Amino acid sequence: MALAATSMIDAQSFVSVVDPAAQERQWVVRCRKGDETALGFLITRHRMRLIRTASNLLRDRHEAEDVAQEAFLKAFRELHKLRDDRAFSGYLYRICVRLCMDRLRLKRAEIAEFDKVSPCEGGAIENKVLIEKLLAQLPAELRTTLVLREMEQLSYEEVAESMRVPIGTVRSRLHTARERFRKLWIEAVGE
Repeated sequence: MALAATSMIDAQSFVSVVDPAAQERQWVVRCRKGDETALGFLITRHRMRLIRTASNLLRDRHEAEDVAQEAFLKAFRELHKLRDDRAFSGYLYRICVRLCMDRLRLKRAEIAEFDKVSPCEGGAIENKVLIEKLLAQLPAELRTTLVLREMEQLSYEEVAESMRVPIGTVRSRLHTARERFRKLWIEAVGE
């Protein structure tokens, strides 16, 4: 009997290791029951990526941390709304993207003027600063689509789900964003 119980525990551990989504669903169930360890696990698992995503969208690390915290609060407050067949990560990132989009809509985009960069000066830091300035010139929907797909490496389906738009819209916005960004890059570096 003890051997059967051990095999069953090992099988559960194996499933958890092999299938992180199944493991995460277990943590969500425990979290719904008030398990603080499960809550801590979910926060630890997603915190840094959530901050990075918000930071890439908002271009402000401190504001990104605020948005990440707000996203976690909203996600856990409304955890009962998450369907059992849906991934917590997708649910959390949708909330984060929406909060970022709301903040971006409230801000008036300030188009930064910048000097042309000569091609030989393009160090990594200078390129990053230039990329951020160029991204700031794109409309919020195009910038968000480009950041989620290219910087965060989300699939087209994940971007569509996060932004609540059809995949065709994601593809169209991504094409437009890439073209506009390319033109802005050429103007900036003179290539």
